[in-house]
Amino acid sequence: MDDVTRRFVAWSSAAGEAAARLVAEIESGRIEVVRFVFADQHGVLRGKALVAREAIGALTKGVALTTTLLAKDTSHRTVFPVFTSGGGFDMPRMEGAADVLLMPDPTTWRILPWSPKSAWVLCDLRFPDGADVPFCTRSMARRALAGFDAHACTLTAGLEVEFHVFRVVDPAMRLHQSGLPGAPPEVELLSHGGEYLTEITYDRVEPVVELLRSGVQGLGLPLRSMEVEFGPSQLEFTFAPTQGIETADNMIFFRTAVKEICRRNGLHATFMCRPKIPNVASSGWHMHQSLTGRDGRNLFVPDRPGEDLSPIGRHYLAGLLAHARGAAALAAPTINAYRRYRAYSLAPDRAVWGRDNRGAMIRMIGGFGDPATRLENRVGEPAANPYLYLTAQALSGLDGITRELEPGPAADVPYETPAPPLPHSLGEALAALKADTIFAKDLGDGFVDYFTHIKEAEIRRFETEVSEWEQREYFDLF
Repeated sequence: MDDVTRRFVAWSSAAGEAAARLVAEIESGRIEVVRFVFADQHGVLRGKALVAREAIGALTKGVALTTTLLAKDTSHRTVFPVFTSGGGFDMPRMEGAADVLLMPDPTTWRILPWSPKSAWVLCDLRFPDGADVPFCTRSMARRALAGFDAHACTLTAGLEVEFHVFRVVDPAMRLHQSGLPGAPPEVELLSHGGEYLTEITYDRVEPVVELLRSGVQGLGLPLRSMEVEFGPSQLEFTFAPTQGIETADNMIFFRTAVKEICRRNGLHATFMCRPKIPNVASSGWHMHQSLTGRDGRNLFVPDRPGEDLSPIGRHYLAGLLAHARGAAALAAPTINAYRRYRAYSLAPDRAVWGRDNRGAMIRMIGGFGDPATRLENRVGEPAANPYLYLTAQALSGLDGITRELEPGPAADVPYETPAPPLPHSLGEALAALKADTIFAKDLGDGFVDYFTHIKEAEIRRFETEVSEWEQREYFDLF
């Protein structure tokens, strides 16, 4: 192993053992292709697929790819001037579409049930000299989560994810339908909507649910339930709580697996918050959170009857509320997401908490004697970058703990209780993110400026394109 490689490899015994198992699978011929992937700024997996003989060496040497992948908005347009001095990032190492390296985390590898000769392995981004790439969101989340070490605990989180699955009528792959982005597929429903948790509707969509359940469990993800949601063609999957970075890893695997499995079977899955279909119901991503001590205890459980949360739980909750506006752009990073925050809609519209109240931004569940006591943040959208969403929760909660903030009384009527409103648009959310000094400091190395630059490019495209509403409103009238 050369000196440069040594800088990258600081594997734990678990990572070393996982790498050895992967190499054994490759050498036996059971795995022929390894997909080395990383979560980009949008939480979209990107990477390269290597054949077996190349994959073994890449475990320690990494896989090179271009820095322009970090410069793209959601249309895949490059929105930084990468061929200028500093590449638009004021960083010489990013100019000229130079390379960064994917450095694998061997503990994350798994065989794809729908492509059984292939394996995934999640990677972090490093510069060729071994330095961290400041825009690697997985590395950012790991650093944020390390803040709980000082409090002798770990962030534990469970996932509750809504999404839509449709049957594809036309995949929209004709020549004139290419572009940035290309035309979306034409689809039809699997269910009509309004049939929330009805058994007969579950049985109707069960063949599709079984495809997804089999693939998701085949990946080793801790699936708990599959449900028919309220909207047309809408489902919800929930997952058992996990600790640390594993929560975000599970979400990125889940979302990608669902889309890949569906596409192979003539279906289209979308984690877009509010698709443009009649009678639509918005999709949310609720993150259930608690802190686990070194002894395995849930540190949110209060010591005395009549209390909702322990002191550390109250401080954590207060941090989530204090940074709710600043964190919104990380939990709901698309223009579309802000169509969901509506009063009396089972989605939050302001920064309040309530006891088992699904209208509040933070739903407190449990209490004295309940080892499952937790906070459910209902603000996120399922299209969020899991690492940024988790980072936002960690930094907010840690600030509340550090400053011993108090959350105030619970809101019994959350849509009427006076409280800071959640942002009404992505632009307003980005302004709140810039104004939040904790995020500006703790996200590190200009990340807020980087992130807002990309998102503002998306907003400019949205504002300069003529919408269907404008065409319908003005074309005939004037």
